[in-house]
Amino acid sequence: MEKARRASHAGSWYTDDPTQLSDELEGWLKSCGLTKSPNVRGVIAPHAGYSYSGRAAAYAFGNIDPTTITRVFLLGPSHHHYTPKCALSTATVYKTPIGDLPIDLEVNEELKATGKFELMDMRVDEAEHSMEMHLPYLAKVFEGRSVKIVPILVGALSAENEAVYGQLLSKYVDDPNNFFSVSSDFCHWGSRFNFMYYDKKHGPIHKSIEALDKMGMDIIETGDPDAFKKYLLEFDNTICGRHPIGVFLHMLRSCSTRITIKFLHYEQSSQCKSTRDSSVSYASAAATKVDGSSSQ
Repeated sequence: MEKARRASHAGSWYTDDPTQLSDELEGWLKSCGLTKSPNVRGVIAPHAGYSYSGRAAAYAFGNIDPTTITRVFLLGPSHHHYTPKCALSTATVYKTPIGDLPIDLEVNEELKATGKFELMDMRVDEAEHSMEMHLPYLAKVFEGRSVKIVPILVGALSAENEAVYGQLLSKYVDDPNNFFSVSSDFCHWGSRFNFMYYDKKHGPIHKSIEALDKMGMDIIETGDPDAFKKYLLEFDNTICGRHPIGVFLHMLRSCSTRITIKFLHYEQSSQCKSTRDSSVSYASAAATKVDGSSSQ
C-alpha cells in the first residue's frame, strides 16, 4: 500500500508550480556548466530555500551522470526532532512537484534488520526539510529513469556512532549503482544563530567566515573524519550537516572503493560587515571515484 510523504515545503521553500520548478532547476544546472561524470558517486549540497541556495546546489547535482545509478541514499540532519541515532522513513514514496521518488523498501528493511535505526513517523518526516530540498534536483537529474531512494535522517550522533553508521553503510558505497546525497549548509553566523566567531586578521566579518568555512572544507577534502571532528570541537562552526558529513567520511574510509571529495562552489547568503548582520554559507562538493580503484 502506498504511503506518501508530501512535498511539505513546496509552495514556501520552493515553488510548487511544476513547470516553473523544472525550468528553474534546468536553468541552474545549465548555468553551472559542469561535465557529468559516471565517476561521481556522491555530493554534499545545501538545503536552504531555493531562492537562497538553489543556484549553489546546482554545482553539486550538475555533476551526476544518471545512466548507471539506480539507488540514491539521502543523508540529512535532523533540525526539529532529537535522536541520538539515525532514523529511516516509514513512507513508501517521497512526492515532489516534478515526479515522485519511490523508497527502496528492500534496502530499508535490510537497514531496519541491523537494529541500529529508529523509524521516524510521518510528522517528523514531513517537518524535516534537509532531505526534501534535494528531492526536486534528484527528480530532475533522474527524469525518465527508474531510481529509488533510501532517506536516512542522521541524528545527534557521538563520534563513535558516526563511525558505527559509517562502517555499516560502507558496503553500499562499493556498489557502483548507488549514489549518496549528503545534506548540509555551512556557517550560520549572527546573534540569531548564537554564533559570532570573528578572526579580525581576515579583515571584514564575511572574510573571517569564509576562512573558517574553507578550513572545514579543506579538512573534509582530506577524507579524515577525526580531523573534521577536531575542527568542529575547536571552532564549533555551525555546519548543520556535521553528522551526515561525519558518517559519509567514515563510509568512504571504510569502503574498498577509493573516493575523494572536492568542493566546487562556495557562497554566502549575504556579506556580514557588522555584528548586527547574519548569513548562512552554502558549499557544494562532488565525491568522485579515483580511476582504477576497485568497485565490485
